[in-house]
Amino acid sequence: MGRFDSARRNAEQTGVRSRAVRPTRAPVDKTERREDLLRAARRVFATQGYHEAKVDDIAAQAGVAKGTFYLYFKDKRSVFVELLGALFERISKAILRVDVAQDVPEQVKHNIRAILAVLLDEPETTRLLLTHAAGMDKDFTENLRAFDQGVRQLLTESLTDGQALGIVAAGDPALYATFAIGALKEVLLTSATSATPVDREGIVKALYALLEHGFLRPAPEERGRKPPSRAAVLRSKKP
Repeated sequence: MGRFDSARRNAEQTGVRSRAVRPTRAPVDKTERREDLLRAARRVFATQGYHEAKVDDIAAQAGVAKGTFYLYFKDKRSVFVELLGALFERISKAILRVDVAQDVPEQVKHNIRAILAVLLDEPETTRLLLTHAAGMDKDFTENLRAFDQGVRQLLTESLTDGQALGIVAAGDPALYATFAIGALKEVLLTSATSATPVDREGIVKALYALLEHGFLRPAPEERGRKPPSRAAVLRSKKP
């Protein structure tokens, strides 16, 4: 009997010790898990394409169960919309209003440099934006179109401000925005799909030179003349 009691005590003590040393799982931070899923979705979309990607693929890439994905997102489209929204917010924050009392060319180059950094630091999203197959999914295409229109409107407003400051030539700022975005898209597509390191500063200088010989007026001849207000520029656009 004594031996039995001794063995039982030893087993209980061993069990207690086993439970005591068993590592406990640290609670998962919900924000971190959400970011993990967004990063995984970005990689999956870039490698497989939006249309071919599945929720299972995103969950597997993030190392979580499929059910965990649905705790954070409704479907793959909601993930894609969030990725686009975050990218647009970063672009809008990257563009600074030019101060004509300071070095205008350097400020413009800073804005070009900042936009390139946002887009080239997320090459997966950039490739997805520029190489998608339009028309295969109506909602997907509409989301991309809304993103494109948002960026176009943001640049149009910046160019309108530039006209009011006298550093952008007279003309249709929306058309100028279209020209600039078209050139930028081609540069980004080449850069995002290139196997060699991208010379970002070379891109900045080349894009600035293109703008300088186009609609940009970094040093207008009539610098002493008070530039028209933005409201006046907008009124002149009305029929």
